Parts: sequence; structure tokens; C-alpha cells
Amino acid sequence: MINSKIARHIIVASAVFGFTAPALADVKDGVDAWGRGDYKTAVAEWRGPANAGDADAQFNMGQAFKLGRGVPMDLAKAEQFYKRAADQGHLQASDNYGLILFQNQRRKEALPYLRASANRGEPRAQYVLGTGHFNGDFVEKDWIRAYALMTRASAAGLPQATSNMAQMDKYIPLDQRRRAIELASQMEENEKRVRTAQVGGLRAAPSSGAIQTAQLPASKAVTPVPAPVPAAKPAAPPKVKPVPAPAPVKAAAPAAKPAPAPAAAPVRTAATGNWRVQLGAFGDQNRAKALWNNLEKRVSALNNLQPYLVAAGSITRLQAGPFATKAQASKVCGSVKASGNDCIVKSR
Repeated sequence: MINSKIARHIIVASAVFGFTAPALADVKDGVDAWGRGDYKTAVAEWRGPANAGDADAQFNMGQAFKLGRGVPMDLAKAEQFYKRAADQGHLQASDNYGLILFQNQRRKEALPYLRASANRGEPRAQYVLGTGHFNGDFVEKDWIRAYALMTRASAAGLPQATSNMAQMDKYIPLDQRRRAIELASQMEENEKRVRTAQVGGLRAAPSSGAIQTAQLPASKAVTPVPAPVPAAKPAAPPKVKPVPAPAPVKAAAPAAKPAPAPAAAPVRTAATGNWRVQLGAFGDQNRAKALWNNLEKRVSALNNLQPYLVAAGSITRLQAGPFATKAQASKVCGSVKASGNDCIVKSR
């Protein structure tokens, strides 16, 4: 099973009711100061509007207290500011509030927020719920839903979700994984409808420009223990601590035009072997290609390998190989991990 100790964050569109232009200007000035690294000035600009009820300022104050920038780190105060903003319909604050409640072991309170976040496509909430459904430790055990939620989180680029999927592959039967991939596609369509309905009822974007979300420090990974050989029916899988990776914090900026899709990686000469390394899983094939182009430049061990784009429902898994032995694949995985990217050894 997967033992869930997970970090918290939040993403939500905000609503501001009855505030004057100077208050909004203060929030924007604070965002600009934060972007310069002047955290004390940022907090000073936000404190007044936050106390007056500005949801953007409340969310930003929550971020400052969570990260200990411009103020001493205080998770209790961060939680209070997140809740005040979430109660006004600030979606980012709602996401972070649910996650921070979960980390503080207040799981019953966290569950409605986590489910709402997951339904609109928030990958960290999907990761937490997927872990819970796999273990059956705070929600019902449902391996199909667990794999579907982890698939959606992995498609969003959450590396620890990709790692957990590789572990789930060892225990969840193939027919259930196939049904989970179908469910993940349905979830993706539902997420679009939910986001349209929820965000459409709010301001399209905060005029003040709230800080983007950031994760708290990750928990420590625990290597899974192999399951015993089953007698009549499979033994339950061991618990594993999923590890969230920290995300950067910066002031929100106007959306840039999407960069052109990277060119496909060059085709290598044929090689033989039954082992590969998996470097990531994405909902967009171009992101898989971009990761390959990036890693190939930084990790010399990948230079002579063949990249593979393996389709699994709506997911594209980026793999490289082949290798004659698992030891060879593991050695290359070690080089990839040393560069800061996740890597899993896979058998074809």
C-alpha cells in the first residue's frame, strides 16, 4: 500500500468584493516587491488589504507565512489566511487549504477540499487522493480510481506521481489499469467542464496578480518492500511514502505565447535488449519530446540511446534504451537522477 504523508499547496481564482482601487494597487505593489526578492516590503503591502478582506492579499500572506519569507514561518497563520481567502471563493487558497489540513492529519476536514481540487484537475490533490485510494487508508480502497488519479497527476508533470504509477504497475492487474486509463480520459473531460463552470463565475484572473503556489519541504522517501509470493491470492502491496517535489514560488506574469513544439529526437541505430529507462509520462507528446531534448544535452549517458514515445491511453511515456541487462539500465538511471530528473527502470 502507499503510506500518505504529503505536502500541501493551493490553486484558486480569487474574488474581491467591494474594495477600492488603492487596496488593489497595494496588492500589486506587493507582488512587484516579491518578484524583486523584497519580501518584507511585499508583506507590508499585503497586510492591510488582507486584514480588510482582499482575497488575493490573504492568499499571498498565506504563502509568505508558509515559506517564511518576509515573516517568520508560521503554518498556523498560513492556514488561517488560506481559509479566509478560500471562504471567499479563491481557488488557489482552497487548494492549499485542503493540502495543509491533510498534512496536519485533519483528513476528514481536508477531504472535501481535496476532492473539489482534484475534480478541477489540481495534480497535487489528485496525487494525494490516488495514494489514499490505493492504500484505502483515509478513503475507500479503489485501485482503478487510484491509478486513474495518479495518471492525471503524472500527465500534469508531477514526478512523484510517475514514480508511484511504476510501483502500482507491480500490483494492479492489467485489465484494471486499462479501465483506469479510460477513467482518466473521462476525468480529463470533466475537469475542463468543472474549471469552466467554477472559474467562469469568478474574475478571470486577479488584477493584483497573486503569487503562484509552492510546496512545503518534501517528506523522505521509503523504498518499497517486495510483496511476498502469494499462496491463493495476491498479498497486499507494501506501503510507500510518496514524495512531493517542491515547486518554485514567483509572482504571476502574463501568459506567454506557447513555444513551438520541439523537433522529434533523432532516430538511432537499432540495438537489442529487454530493458529500458522511463524518464517521464505526459498528457502532451510534445512535452515528452522536449524533456528528451533537454536531458540528452545534460546527461551524456543518454547520448547513444534510442528514445521511445510509448502511448498508454491519453498518456505518452518517454523511455530510452534498450539495455541488455537491468544493471546497465540502473546505471544510466543513476546518471539521470543525479541530473535532477526522475528515472525508473522498466522491462519490455
